[in-house]
Amino acid sequence: MRLFAGMEGKARLAGLFLLGGMAARGVGEAMIRAALVVPGSGRETARNIRDFPWAYRMAEASDLVMICAMLAATVLLYALFAPVGRHVARMAALLSVIGIAALAAGGILAMAPIVLLDGAPHPGIGMAQTYSLVELTLLLRDQVQHVARILLGLGLLLTGLLAYRSRWFPRALGAALMFGGSLQAVVRLVTLIAPDLADATVIQADIVAVLAEAVFALWLIFSARRPFPPPSAAGS
Repeated sequence: MRLFAGMEGKARLAGLFLLGGMAARGVGEAMIRAALVVPGSGRETARNIRDFPWAYRMAEASDLVMICAMLAATVLLYALFAPVGRHVARMAALLSVIGIAALAAGGILAMAPIVLLDGAPHPGIGMAQTYSLVELTLLLRDQVQHVARILLGLGLLLTGLLAYRSRWFPRALGAALMFGGSLQAVVRLVTLIAPDLADATVIQADIVAVLAEAVFALWLIFSARRPFPPPSAAGS
């Protein structure tokens, strides 16, 4: 347990939770949900979900693991960065928590297809309407995801600023976090306003943000042997 003692231990734990959250997101979103959800086709999506309901529920379970890991990482990063800049650290944590709450709301919407398809057709709702509702709820989830990723991108931007200002992290790493977070937030915002202009670049922006966050997490895990600077050395 000495590995997780003190500020260096908090850094290692934060890195582990960050990597765990990213892994859970990869399993739920990129592997399972991407194989089941057919964009623009509620009928095919509904058929896939009815054929593999356990897989769809596993994707939601992965999302829950991701949310819990992200919350834990947010608390630990606040403790880590509060000596560097308490007000900025609070804002970064607040943006992350609100973004995580939005992800949880999107998770609730993602469960709607399971409810709609269980026992369908329902009285007064034919199968054609059920397919349309499945597609609409997943489209609404996508819009909520955009809002969540904007907030998380802004939180990542502020985290990068704190890392850049501190003496514990390489400045290049802080700059990468700021770039990845700002790119994700801007692209997701443009997607909300003008979907046709930015929809094709969402994945690329997310990849940049994820790569920067992954390098940050690995640095926290494997380079936390150096003593963390006290508040007077790290900044105000």
